[in-house]
Parts: sequence; C-alpha cells; structure tokens
Amino acid sequence: MSDPSILPDHWEVPVDFHARMGAQAGRQRAMTSDGHLLLILHAVPDPNDVRREARFFWRDPAANWDSSDLGQGRDALVKHLDQYEQALAELDQSEQSAKSADMYFVVMEKLTPLRHAVGNLHDALQEARKSCPDGRELIDMRDRAYMLKRTAELLFSTAKNALDLIVAKQAEQQSRASHRMSVAAHRLNILAAFFFPIITLTALLGLDVTRLARALGFELELGESSGMETVLLVAILVCGLGTGWILMKVINRPTPK
Repeated sequence: MSDPSILPDHWEVPVDFHARMGAQAGRQRAMTSDGHLLLILHAVPDPNDVRREARFFWRDPAANWDSSDLGQGRDALVKHLDQYEQALAELDQSEQSAKSADMYFVVMEKLTPLRHAVGNLHDALQEARKSCPDGRELIDMRDRAYMLKRTAELLFSTAKNALDLIVAKQAEQQSRASHRMSVAAHRLNILAAFFFPIITLTALLGLDVTRLARALGFELELGESSGMETVLLVAILVCGLGTGWILMKVINRPTPK
C-alpha cells in the first residue's frame, strides 16, 4: 500500500506528482508533468514558528486553477500574493512608527522569515513560468512576486540602517558618559592624592601637637606651648601639603607612548 499523499485527495493530478512529494512539502518550488503544473508554496510565515504551512496550487492542461485552501480559479494565487502584500504593508507601518531599538528588533524579527519566503516565492513562480510557457497569467504573478521581493529587501535594509543608527547613537552616548565618569574619577584621584599625606599625618598624630613636641624633645612651658604648637602645626601642614603636591604630580604625569 502506497504512502498517503499530502496533496488534496480529490485532485486528479499525475501520479508523478505524488511520487515526488514526501511526508512534508519542503521548499517552495514548481513541478510540471503531462501539461499539469503544481506549485508548492508557503503561507505567510509566523516568526514564532519554525515550521512552514504548505499551500498547493494546481493548474491542469485546460488552464483551470485550484488551490488547497484558497478556492478555485486564478484568484486563489492572487489571494496568496495579497496576504504577503498585506503582511509587508503592516511591517512597513511598524517600521515607520518605530522609535527605539527594541521596536526595530521586533520589526526585523518578523521581517526576516517573510523576506526569505517572498524571495523563494518569486523563484518558484519564475521556475513555473519557464516550465509552463503557455501560462500567460504566470507572468503577472511572477512580476508581482518580484515587486514584493524588492519591497521586502528595501524594508529590511531601511529597518537595519535605522537600527544601526540607533545603536551607534546609544554607543556614542555611553562613550561620552564613560568619558565624563573617567574624568571625574581622575580628578577625584588627584584631589585624594593631594590631601592623602596631610590626612595620614593628622590620623597618626591626632592633632595632639603638644604630645608631638614632647616626643621631639621639646619641654614646653605654659607660655611657650601656644607658639610652639602653632609652629609645629604649620610645619605639619606644609610637609603634608608639599608631599601631596609631589604625589599629585606623580599621578598626573603623562603616560609614555
């Protein structure tokens, strides 16, 4: 018993078509046999689904068209192209209203599979036109598919350029902010280096100048303590600030190339 075909059961198509079809439709393409034309196309892809919904169009030798889910006649293939055109128009509106990188990412996420599907659709119709020279209606369908392909490519290019511009502006803003933070940190380091020695000295001595004078061998009388304390305090300040100035110059020296 032969495997069941994925083509509609009521279609009286050549056996060759059934033999060339697998369990899944596969890529978009065209088949011809004994004057029959079979188009294996994909419905408008869903970006959240990796699977592609197959859609079949059959043209018999008498130029009668039928489809798997869009009815009979040439209008079935027209409806198929209309759905792609509508999907591209909606994405074009979304691209024009996009203001942030996240919004452009959403547009490109939906546009990427649609762009590939439209390109393969055009290739399939071009293949059908070559295989079926008497199918004059295929010329208009192929040309319309080409316009949809160009629209998708231009829309993708526009969205990508806009996204790259937004990302570049954000990177520039981050670079400027990082530069301002770096300059502020550098100034803070210079300020800390300048006052580091005097802070260290005051922390070690606790500003007890009398005890420092006695440690240095000075026995201060009651009347002399005030003057000596002033001298020592000035000396500490001069020593600390001088050391801080030297340390600041060392930190701020140019980096050798």
